[in-house]
Amino acid sequence: MVKIKDLPKHKRPREKLSEKGAENLSDAELLAILIRTGRAGKSALDIAKETLKKYPLSKLLAVTKDELIGIKGLENTKTITIKAALELGRRAVGLFNNSLPILDSVKETVAQLVDLRGKQKEYFVALYLNARKQLIHKETVSIGTLTETLVHPREVFEPAIRHFASAVILAHNHPSKNMEVSDADIKLTEKLIQSGAILDIEVLDHVIITDDGHISFKEKGLLF
Repeated sequence: MVKIKDLPKHKRPREKLSEKGAENLSDAELLAILIRTGRAGKSALDIAKETLKKYPLSKLLAVTKDELIGIKGLENTKTITIKAALELGRRAVGLFNNSLPILDSVKETVAQLVDLRGKQKEYFVALYLNARKQLIHKETVSIGTLTETLVHPREVFEPAIRHFASAVILAHNHPSKNMEVSDADIKLTEKLIQSGAILDIEVLDHVIITDDGHISFKEKGLLF
């Protein structure tokens, strides 16, 4: 094991922050500063990397103190420090700003998608949510033809990672006004659910919008 004190000075998290600023440190380096000390065979940086591997940054805010204590090397005092720092940061950036809309029902979701009605092409849109199901970002992922659009998982989940989303709601319109779920819709949804599971980003629903109404995969029991 390489101890932090054995690293070149410019690679030690505290010294690096002092010289280059916090914005130039990795997530693991910032967390290592909070952890401060390591344990037998593991440095604080090693423990930080293990923690982020188990709880990615997008999930770390929702992790409880008891869950953190379950990681070897994070005793009570260290977990309290981490939770306090995370809460302070959360408040500072307004991640859970009460002004953000909460999408906890299909009705609330559809209200964010009314602009898809009347479109002559098929638009695929993703709604990115934080841990409290608040909408933190909306993005048009792809624009297709009258009858179909092509979507790749990386196009859906890259913004999710960039905005630290905990979950995503998928949506697209049917310009044809067809109120039926196609086999292609189902296969795409299954593919995106599987991709999200790998990234620990839950797909909460897939909503199809038409000029006359909407279809929710969740309401129809099509999410698995």
